[in-house]
Amino acid sequence: MFSLKGDAHKVFLRVKKTIHNGDIIRETKEFKEIEEIQTLYQSLDSGTLQLIHYRMIKEYNGSGIIPILVSSAPWLLLLFSKQLANYLFKDGSWLWAAFCIVYLLTLGISVVIHFREKAWAAFHMEIIQDILKDRKSETVQGHSTN
Repeated sequence: MFSLKGDAHKVFLRVKKTIHNGDIIRETKEFKEIEEIQTLYQSLDSGTLQLIHYRMIKEYNGSGIIPILVSSAPWLLLLFSKQLANYLFKDGSWLWAAFCIVYLLTLGISVVIHFREKAWAAFHMEIIQDILKDRKSETVQGHSTN
């Protein structure tokens, strides 16, 4: 299933295919994983869950090594550009091509990893917030009936 519409659309297409095949959506691997995460978080007390939520906020907002690499590597290369150019282009060498390929692959993979980590942190934060909100509304409803 190749689509340029993004991962959210891929999820929609998988759900659509699952329904079309007559299968149960909750039995798919992706949704079982979500239920496992929810079950684990629901088994924790609210205080612990709040601490985990704070840690997830840190992970989501943390700059991390990957953005630092992405922003500082070009400056480092610029700083040593003359020496680097002399080394990479000496005697008609193709070393510059290998350097460019390795650098761009490293940069691309690093950016993808960074945003996937950020997406997973947001995913966990949303689950935790939903559980805490549900618990709070249950507590409020429990007190209002007494």
